[in-house]
Amino acid sequence: MESALVEIDEVSKSFGVHPALTGVSARLRPGTIGLVGPNGAGKTTLLRLLLGLLPPSAGRLRVFGRDTLADPLAIRERVGYMPEHDCLIPSMTGIGFVAFMGRLSGLPREVALSRAHDVIQFVGLHEERYRRIQEYSVGMRQRIKLAQAIVHDPPLCLLDEPTAGLDPSGRAEMLGLLRTLSAIPGRSFLLSTHLLPDIEGLCDQIVLLNAGRLLASGPLGPLLAEHGGETVVRIKGDGAAFEAALSARGLAARRRRDELRLVLPPEGDRTIFEAARETGTQVRYLDRAVASVEELFLARVEAAAHPETP
Repeated sequence: MESALVEIDEVSKSFGVHPALTGVSARLRPGTIGLVGPNGAGKTTLLRLLLGLLPPSAGRLRVFGRDTLADPLAIRERVGYMPEHDCLIPSMTGIGFVAFMGRLSGLPREVALSRAHDVIQFVGLHEERYRRIQEYSVGMRQRIKLAQAIVHDPPLCLLDEPTAGLDPSGRAEMLGLLRTLSAIPGRSFLLSTHLLPDIEGLCDQIVLLNAGRLLASGPLGPLLAEHGGETVVRIKGDGAAFEAALSARGLAARRRRDELRLVLPPEGDRTIFEAARETGTQVRYLDRAVASVEELFLARVEAAAHPETP
């Protein structure tokens, strides 16, 4: 069995009487991991716990097999961190700042400067490397934050909302950079975002958080496949009567905006059209649901809000 990159065991964190995380457990292998949830879900708190910047109120966290409370410096030596908010030095040039961060990560002066030139060129700021950071646009600041996170070539990078504030073009370019980096052997990324489409096509694992609680974690493919067994139906006519007719035939449908979703048995399409004829409704659309991270997240939120009772 592949060794875990990150282990989170029944972790809770409260700030005073306000819980940020409650009983979160996950085992994550090396790769590209999406840490997903709305603002306030506890994503940034979890990243800070993994870095050893905060102690958990309960539970235990390990990164590279090391306990975050016992060996925080040993962990941070091997981790790059791109914070959500600007933690930059405005008066420094881009190249000076990235080289400085390389030195803080333990690189010798000449190596830090050489690596800074390399990563700044990679993120597309080569022409702006001698400009002061205070003159940088939002997109340039996001790129320089990525550059400082990877300058010391860490095996794990924690990225907190890397596409925040970017326009569609800048967001696509940032995701392209991350896609290139994630293809490098021996590199792992834990990408925190509330933008669910950022995860698709980039991450092979996922951690879903909502209101500080874990909704799901594990390889993304199987989780999406597990959720992808529904059929989408859109009708024109009396929706309540149509749903009642389906229910009378043993089919439980749930409504999402202007559509119904249900799991069909073999030859279930025939039952759909029988219910439509009986109620005088028209089937406008009928197809297998395409699983997405958004659909998975919403389904898990709904399941958590309405747990099955025995």
